[in-house]
Amino acid sequence: MSIIIGFETHDVRFPTSTSLDGSDAMNPDPDYSAAYLRLVTDADDGLEGHGFVFTIGRGNDVEVAAIQALRDHLLGREVEPVLDSLGAFWRELVYDSQLRWLGPEKGVMHMAIGAVVNALWDLKAKRAGRPLWQLLSTMSPEELVELVDFRYLSDVLSPDDALDILRRAEPGRAARTEALLAAGYPAYTTTPGWLGYSDAKLDRLCREAVADGFTQVKLKVGGDVEDDVRRLGIARNAVGPDIRIAVDANQRWDVAEAIEWMARLAPFDPAWIEEPTSPDDILGHAAIARGIAPIPVATGEHMANRIMFKQFLQADALQILQIDSTRVAGVNENVTILLLAAKFGVPVCPHAGGVGLCEAVQHLSMFDFVAVSGSEDGRMIEFVDHLHEHFTEPVEIVAGRYRAPLAPGGGSEMLSSSIAAFEFRPSTTPTTPSAPAPTSERVAAAHD
Repeated sequence: MSIIIGFETHDVRFPTSTSLDGSDAMNPDPDYSAAYLRLVTDADDGLEGHGFVFTIGRGNDVEVAAIQALRDHLLGREVEPVLDSLGAFWRELVYDSQLRWLGPEKGVMHMAIGAVVNALWDLKAKRAGRPLWQLLSTMSPEELVELVDFRYLSDVLSPDDALDILRRAEPGRAARTEALLAAGYPAYTTTPGWLGYSDAKLDRLCREAVADGFTQVKLKVGGDVEDDVRRLGIARNAVGPDIRIAVDANQRWDVAEAIEWMARLAPFDPAWIEEPTSPDDILGHAAIARGIAPIPVATGEHMANRIMFKQFLQADALQILQIDSTRVAGVNENVTILLLAAKFGVPVCPHAGGVGLCEAVQHLSMFDFVAVSGSEDGRMIEFVDHLHEHFTEPVEIVAGRYRAPLAPGGGSEMLSSSIAAFEFRPSTTPTTPSAPAPTSERVAAAHD
């Protein structure tokens, strides 16, 4: 038996605010960051587990502290029993009664659990010699159901329901795996659409996206309606009538405002409106969905847990479900959410705008295609062309599709050189601006 002997955390921050990469109506100057975890064992194989929580700068140190609060659950533990029973271990972490009080099952503590769980899955996949998507896709329906906590879900999703979904998909797993390896998985790009970009940059990046094979782009909206109308006109002219344009308000509006604003944008045929209002407002999303139909509502990247996803689905408050690899408590909870989406027949298009999110979430969508929904219809993974060079296995996009990763692990391992170069040090802050530049300077820096 091997033992976990290292539990190492890092506060890693990239100064993306200087170029306004990631800027939107609610987050004008994000510094893409990772509260990063490295698990080390005494095994002769030298394999490690890596996980992280994505944040946008200030507060990343709070998330690192939350991860550190879990170290006593890991240090000194035998590795094999934990990896063999990740469902039970997930419940051990989530139901630590004292730490659970900080949520329960939401916020920085719940996300910290996700970093630990994802690091363990990364280690498990590396030990199996498989990419995470393939490891999950070769597990039996019974093994997958063991990962799921059905508490609070049994009124809509029972173990028998989950087994039925997984068993229906089982006969086609091999064929879908071959198709995935041959053709990859559909992607869309948000690279052109950050709110701080100039009109010329928006036009150029939209044209480049079409040339690169993307069939959908996404624009941030919500700052000013006339500005949004102008920008969507530029984008539509650049991509032509056949490329889909999604829009994302990043929680900017009240309910009535969302309906009115989307009426102004409707002539541009939006593929969806993402996060139109508070991510906690189930009934508000449902009202917006009714008020703007047939334009779909997409949301999920800020949903705290599986119970929120359940209620949004029950209320028909979303038509596109967006999982996030680091918002909920890791792989286990995302498997649960994929099963909920399959039960309600709602397509999943993950959030991946952030450091490392593309690398991590691709495994979940590919697992969903092979072993859960069995479909790519209406499904695609977000792609943003930022910071991939800092990971040991960066995503590969070919003709607007994610190539299926082949390297063992969950895709979350960051280069040690990048960690060293961008680790946040409050006394000197060499890589993250100590204060945001004036808006005019930040906008000027982004106009190229």
